[in-house]
Amino acid sequence: MSVRELVVLGTASQVPTRHRNHNGYLLRWGAEGILFDPGEGTQRQMLRAGVAAHDINRICITHFHGDHSLGLAGVIQRINLDRVPHEVVAHYPASGQRYFDRLRYATAYRETVQLTEAPVAADGPLATTGAYQLLAHRLSHPVESFGYRLVEPDGRRMLPEKLAAHGIRGPDVGRIQREGALREVTLDQVSEERRGQRFAFVMDTRLCDGVYALAEDCDLLVIESTFLDEDEQLAKDHGHLTAGQAARVAREAGVRHLVLTHFSQRYADPDAFERQARAAGFDGELTIAADLLRVPLPTRRP
Repeated sequence: MSVRELVVLGTASQVPTRHRNHNGYLLRWGAEGILFDPGEGTQRQMLRAGVAAHDINRICITHFHGDHSLGLAGVIQRINLDRVPHEVVAHYPASGQRYFDRLRYATAYRETVQLTEAPVAADGPLATTGAYQLLAHRLSHPVESFGYRLVEPDGRRMLPEKLAAHGIRGPDVGRIQREGALREVTLDQVSEERRGQRFAFVMDTRLCDGVYALAEDCDLLVIESTFLDEDEQLAKDHGHLTAGQAARVAREAGVRHLVLTHFSQRYADPDAFERQARAAGFDGELTIAADLLRVPLPTRRP
C-alpha cells in the first residue's frame, strides 16, 4: 500500500530554538515526495528523519523569507551530489526569481540533475499527474507568498461482495473497470465513488480568500499559527495567523486533520496552541507539530 504522510523536518518561525529547527516538510504521496519550504538546517533534519535526496520530486517554496528558503541551497547541492536519477521540479513565487537564482548558485558545485524551474505568478493549477493535481493560491504577507494544494482525482472503489454476487472475478474485474459494463452488469452496480484525498500547505499569511480556498474540504491541512490569540494584532501587523484563526479556518472549511506549525519562539508551552484551537471550535483530529514527527493522511472517507 502506498504511503501518504507528512514528515515534519522543522517547526520554528523566524528564530529557531533548542527544540525547533527552521521550517521544512516532506509530503510523501505514494511514489513521489514534495519538499515544502526548506529553511536553514533542512539537509541535516532530512538525515535525522530518514529522508533521502532521492525522495524529492518537487520543491515548493511559499515565499522568500529566510526561515522558508535558506536551506534550499544545501538541498539542491545534495540532490546533485547524490545524483538523483529523476527530474526535480521547483515551484516558487515568480517575483522572487533573483532569490532563487542566488540560492541555487550560492556556491560552486557540479550540476548532475535536471532541476526544472517552474515559477508561480498566479492562482491556479501548476501540475497534473496521474496521482494528483497541484494548485497554488496567493496569500497575504509582506512579501509575495503562495500556498499549495494537492487534489487526488476521484475514482471508484470495487465492492467484493457485489462482484461476487454477479459472478465477476479474476481478469473480468479489470475488464469491467476499463469498459464500464460486462454481461449486462454496469460498473455502478459493483463499485462506489472513491473521493480523492486533499492536502493543503498554508504558510505565512493573514486571513484572506486564499487561505479558505486552499483549506476547503481538506483531509490534511498544514497551516501556520505563529501567534497565540492574545497577540492577534501583532499577527495581523506582521502577516501571520493565530492558533484560533487557523482553527476557525479549518472548522469552516471542513478539514479532517489540522496540523498547526511555524511557532514563534516567544511561546514556551505548545499545549497553549491546542487549547486555543479547541476553544475556537475545531473538533477534528489535531496535531501540534514537532520536529521529526510523522503525520499520516487520514484514511479515506467512507
